[in-house]
Amino acid sequence: MSKPIAVLGYGPVGRATTEAILRSGRAVRVAQRTAPKTLPAGATFLSTDILDADAVVAALDGAAQAVITVGFPYDSSVWKSAWPRAMSNVLNAAAAHRIRVVFADNLYMYGPQTEPLHEAMPLTSFGYKPAVRAEITRMWLAAQDGGAVRFAALRASDFFGPGAGAQSQLGDLAFGALANGKRASLIAPPDMPHAFAYVPDFARGIVTLLDAPDDAFGQAWHLPTALIRTPREILTLGAATLGVTPRISALPLWSLPLLGFAVPILRELAEMRFQFDRPYRVDHSRFGRRFWSDATPFEISAAVTALAYRTAPA
Repeated sequence: MSKPIAVLGYGPVGRATTEAILRSGRAVRVAQRTAPKTLPAGATFLSTDILDADAVVAALDGAAQAVITVGFPYDSSVWKSAWPRAMSNVLNAAAAHRIRVVFADNLYMYGPQTEPLHEAMPLTSFGYKPAVRAEITRMWLAAQDGGAVRFAALRASDFFGPGAGAQSQLGDLAFGALANGKRASLIAPPDMPHAFAYVPDFARGIVTLLDAPDDAFGQAWHLPTALIRTPREILTLGAATLGVTPRISALPLWSLPLLGFAVPILRELAEMRFQFDRPYRVDHSRFGRRFWSDATPFEISAAVTALAYRTAPA
């Protein structure tokens, strides 16, 4: 039997990645602190705290490759302590077992920009969470450059899709609300163009890098996304599939710092306003030239997401 691919974390992207790897005929070892309620056939589970160095070494023992899809609570103080420690543990374990790592990353490390995001942009020192993502990027780049590991980051914009849940701007409070006959709530201007990554496309991109030769490693790649739309346009496509009229409300961005005094998550989102106060565009041409660029159109992804929420158990 072939060696399994270790997937660290089983949130929306981890689940989709696990399923995509299994469809390719390979085994998967899911590693996180608590066991998922269900695992698809062909996947095994190993209880692993990514902040425990020895546990991460055990999780990667005998694995063919590793994928990082772990997430931490959306709290700057947690990120500042947990992300560098987790990255260090994965890098050391991967070096010990001499396996490659693919990191499901975001785009925070560029900070505020006015042009489409591209991989050659410098790392930011802005804020708390963007600075943390820049710090862990420097960690894996140093490990890769020093020959300790073979590491590739796949960076994606805000994700959405079936099962994306409350972690998605277009998740429970948006598509989920529409599917249940309620008003969609956004913490973003509904009419500002914004790149959104479809979770199944994210998983497809991760598998693409797992299958890529070594020369694709040692660098970051931007995941292809569909032609940029506004949140309202995307939700309207899903609402049409559901046969409902989309009703949408949004918090004004200027209110986030004030509301953050009472609502911690809004305080955390306040420093990320730069993602939503201007068009948020991502240049994924490098990945497209090397691999593929046919991201799922919103006409399909919005419909599938909306219907998934309608049929999901309460």
